[in-house]
Amino acid sequence: MSSDLQWLLLRKNNSYMVKRVREGPVFSKEQGNPLNLHSFKYSGLANSKTIHVHDSGSGVHITTRKPSSASSHVKGARHTTSIRSGSGTRRSLRVASGPSKKGYRPDLRRAVLARAAALIAAQKEPKPTPEKKIRGKKAKTA
Repeated sequence: MSSDLQWLLLRKNNSYMVKRVREGPVFSKEQGNPLNLHSFKYSGLANSKTIHVHDSGSGVHITTRKPSSASSHVKGARHTTSIRSGSGTRRSLRVASGPSKKGYRPDLRRAVLARAAALIAAQKEPKPTPEKKIRGKKAKTA
C-alpha cells in the first residue's frame, strides 16, 4: 500500500493522536515521529523510511526502518545505532545526523538533531549551583 493512501486512512483517526485543545496543533505518540506532530512528513506509520530517537539507560538509541521490508516485525527490518551518554555532545550529534546525511531522510535532519540534543542534555547531571554571597545589610547583621 502506498504511503499516500496510508496517510489518507490514518490522518483523521488513529490511536496515536493526541488532541488536547480544540484549536491548536494535534500531536502524535507514534514511534518514528521525531517532533511528535501529526503530519504526513513526520508520521512513523505512513512513511516507509522512519527515524526513531529514544532514550535508553546508558545513552540514546537511533532506530531506522529499512524501506524494502513490508512489515516492521520482520527480523532485520530495523537498524539501531547506540550513542553512549559519556561520548561527548558533538560526537553524539554527528552520529545522530548520520542517517539523514547519507540520504535516508534528509528532511528530518533538524528534527532528529533537536530530539537527540534534548535527550543528551536531559541525561547530563546538573552542575551544583554555588552559594550566593550575602552583601549589604544582610552581611552586616549576619
